[in-house]
Amino acid sequence: MMSTINAILSLLQGCNSMKRLHKIQAVVLVNGYQGNPAISEKLLNFCAISISGSLVYAQLLFNQITNPQISAWNSMIRGFSQSPTALDSILYYNRMMFEGQCRPDNFTFSFLLKACEKAKVEKKCRETHGLIIRSGYGEDVIVCTNLMRSYAGNASIKTAQLVFDRMTEKDLVSWNALISCYSQAGLHEETIKLYSRMRTLDVGVDAFTLVSLLSSCAHVGALDFGVEMHRFANENGFRDNLFVGNALIDMYAKCGNLEGARHVFSSMRRWDIFTWNSMIVGLGVHGHGEEAIVLFNRMLATNIHPNSVTFLGLLCGCSHQGLVEEGVQYFHIMTSHFNLKPDIKHYGCIVDLYGRSGKLEKALEIIRSLPTGDDPVLWRTLLGACKIHKNVEIGQIAMSNLVRLESVNAGDCILLGGIYGEAGDQEGVARMRKFIRSQRIKTSPGWSWIEVDNKVHRFVVDDKSHAVSAEIYAKLKEVICQANQVGYVEGESLIPVLPCSSTEWSENLGSYHSEKLAIAFGLSRTLHGTRLRIVKNLRVCKDCHSFTKFVSKAFNREIIVRDRVRFHHFRNGLCSCKDYW
Repeated sequence: MMSTINAILSLLQGCNSMKRLHKIQAVVLVNGYQGNPAISEKLLNFCAISISGSLVYAQLLFNQITNPQISAWNSMIRGFSQSPTALDSILYYNRMMFEGQCRPDNFTFSFLLKACEKAKVEKKCRETHGLIIRSGYGEDVIVCTNLMRSYAGNASIKTAQLVFDRMTEKDLVSWNALISCYSQAGLHEETIKLYSRMRTLDVGVDAFTLVSLLSSCAHVGALDFGVEMHRFANENGFRDNLFVGNALIDMYAKCGNLEGARHVFSSMRRWDIFTWNSMIVGLGVHGHGEEAIVLFNRMLATNIHPNSVTFLGLLCGCSHQGLVEEGVQYFHIMTSHFNLKPDIKHYGCIVDLYGRSGKLEKALEIIRSLPTGDDPVLWRTLLGACKIHKNVEIGQIAMSNLVRLESVNAGDCILLGGIYGEAGDQEGVARMRKFIRSQRIKTSPGWSWIEVDNKVHRFVVDDKSHAVSAEIYAKLKEVICQANQVGYVEGESLIPVLPCSSTEWSENLGSYHSEKLAIAFGLSRTLHGTRLRIVKNLRVCKDCHSFTKFVSKAFNREIIVRDRVRFHHFRNGLCSCKDYW
């Protein structure tokens, strides 16, 4: 009997498919071993946890166990915590606690917390936290690390930080979890600062640490820090790590250094779809559509199948470079050749492609013909194109649909107000002002980041909070004076729309927008000839765009600005966007 049981257990150990499992299950039933705890748990473990398993089949097996032990409950809680129906994991936990035959252990808590994170159930997370302490697992590093992740996944970063601070033992995994929590929550400056704390404690760094840090570098444009991480990766055995390589490509591209992205890409020993996508998307947002197409064809030659992100990069590159025919072609072959269904972002790229090229009627036709209905993103994209081409009629159509969809924001009002202003329609400008007041539309606060001496500096409009604020404003006056001498006229391109406001969307005369302050600070604190790289959370306004062009000429500097729409490379008084953005 024991030899038969051992043989079955051995077969289960090597089982790698549901088809084979069914055959083993048949042997179990024929021999009457379905009640054997060891066999039942092995069967359950495979179905609930294995990639090729089946949670439905796992439930059938579980229901046949008369007195499930904690390992069986854990299999079900774990299996569902990794599934699209993570709430079922919590239901199994609740059922286990209600029946009262088993008490949760450290594995139970870890799986349950992952379910709370995935299902976004903060209340259950807090309830579990209390039981963890009462059950004596408050010092368990694995449980506390998962507790931290669960709080962060439920947007309770401060509580996650408190859990971390109270941990008596902090290993590399727990540090990585905290860094990942901050990075995924968009707290990128704090993420980079955490690394400084981590380094002083000598807990080490691994690929997970590097990927999170590089992601934050990419978001804030911290190129110098990213280069430092690149150097660290090369010197500490991460040179050939695929995930680190992909993160480096993304970091360099988003920090405005395409040369660095190309170098990392060409030096990698192997590539996956994320590698190709990082490079194609990077080329796309910088407006290198033709190069993105060449790279796409190289990818196909390696038999890697493109996905929806690949085509987003291609379409973005075609749009920014004005490659209308090519963009339309790739949009169609996305479905016809690769069986990929376009989503709203792909349609947005096509609307942008036609809009930038001046084919506004065609862009409007695309939106109206969508089988899935219209979307605010599409109408907002069309409105932006109308601003570029000064088309009042279609701009009004776009705005009316945004109003219908109840999705109007301050930026939309600025765009239509600017269209009215450039058309000399002051009544239209007045209507926008009145609309903003009557609807109480709040403007989005604008900020800009610039990295100087390995430190990221953040500015908002009319910022006086910086430690060297007086120096910055004195330098800005000098910069404006020199820009004036080569053709810049301060405020000439502004169309005041909103009432006086403390935000950058106001574009009010006399305000110093965040990128102007960042540029002045960069010029005062870097050597002549140094590139300035600035990240801005909003679309750069027309006046700041004009200002930056003339500053690049007056000071013979290359200035790279990444705004909400695209990258702008300013050199010798010209911008890579050719004044269309």
